[in-house]
Amino acid sequence: MGVLIDGVWRDEELPQEVGKIGDFRRADSAFRDRIASDDSSGFKAEAGRYHLYVAHGCPWAHRTLIYRALKKLEHAISVAYAIPGLKEHGWTFDDNPAFADCTPDTVNGFKYLYEAYTASDPRYTGKVTVPTLWDKKTKRVVNNESSEIIRMLNSEFKGIAGNDTDFYPAPLRAEIDRVNELVYANVNNGVYRCGFARSQAAYEAAYDALFEALDELEARLGRQRYLVGCQITEADWRLFPTLVRFDVAYFSLFKCNKKRIADYPNLLNYMRELYQMPGIAATVTPRYYVINYYSIKRVNPTGIIPKGTPVDYAQPHDRARLAA
Repeated sequence: MGVLIDGVWRDEELPQEVGKIGDFRRADSAFRDRIASDDSSGFKAEAGRYHLYVAHGCPWAHRTLIYRALKKLEHAISVAYAIPGLKEHGWTFDDNPAFADCTPDTVNGFKYLYEAYTASDPRYTGKVTVPTLWDKKTKRVVNNESSEIIRMLNSEFKGIAGNDTDFYPAPLRAEIDRVNELVYANVNNGVYRCGFARSQAAYEAAYDALFEALDELEARLGRQRYLVGCQITEADWRLFPTLVRFDVAYFSLFKCNKKRIADYPNLLNYMRELYQMPGIAATVTPRYYVINYYSIKRVNPTGIIPKGTPVDYAQPHDRARLAA
């Protein structure tokens, strides 16, 4: 995918993302400032001030699109969508008629996402990732850590958001955090640990942990409607982007081929229920997932993109059998 080294784009990978046994170790996000409802952070929550750089194919970016829709912040936060497929200079924003729903960057006119990073730090070294949250006022990146961005969208835009539902309620935070830890390590990032493993041992360890976690989640969803009980929380919206990508990309390309989500009755119906929540279907673009993942040369060196997209999220679900 490429990285910036002292502000210069290079077609390389970060060596620290490969462990001694060939295991994939995701590098931490670099920009960690915070939007606040007041002036305490230097980045006040204001309608029209912030801009998201995303790619439909990326599950981490998908989290932020979900929250923008759930919280009804479309009027307050603008978005630029990278065109599908991994390009020579990383995430690329262009007016491409083949991808008419991928709007280019009308705020800064950046063609490549790395331009936002070098505009913020001319000597930046590291990965260039989506989502990236940009401040139009100070003209710099605020944050590129999805878990923190969705918390800001959830809590800091009261009076601006059209929906004040709290997806991280105080009484449930300990359990949400516990579930998030399990899901992130073994599922969200677990599929990447399978797909990007450099040794058989590292791959098998990630594979076993992934399916142990999916089995646990399947059992949990057989007892209750959502991951933390009878209401939808952040934990559900952090799992969902991985579920909708699993059968079209991770199962085959990332060698996560013990079971599909289609083979887990509770996870399948749960995924369908979340997909059918108001505003969510518009954030799901399975064909772009196929294009993006199969463009990764390290796992698909031929670059051949499969024609099929074998999913149907709109089928009826059975989750009403459990209390909400």
